[in-house]
Amino acid sequence: MDVYRFLSADDDSSFCHKVTKALSEGWVLYGEPKYCFDQAAGKMRCGQAVIKPVADQPYDPDKKLTDYE
Repeated sequence: MDVYRFLSADDDSSFCHKVTKALSEGWVLYGEPKYCFDQAAGKMRCGQAVIKPVADQPYDPDKKLTDYE
């Protein structure tokens, strides 16, 4: 099974750190990054989907995605 997450944040170094942390924990980039202008905040926002392959674990909607190993 692949576990899916979508990471998002303002377009600054904190977003890069968030993605880098996910990659260091075994998550893999999934697709292209996305960018949009948040008019209410007056900022660019970015997002990146990541997946993590996990073996022999059933999906549990009550389990935190970061708890899958």
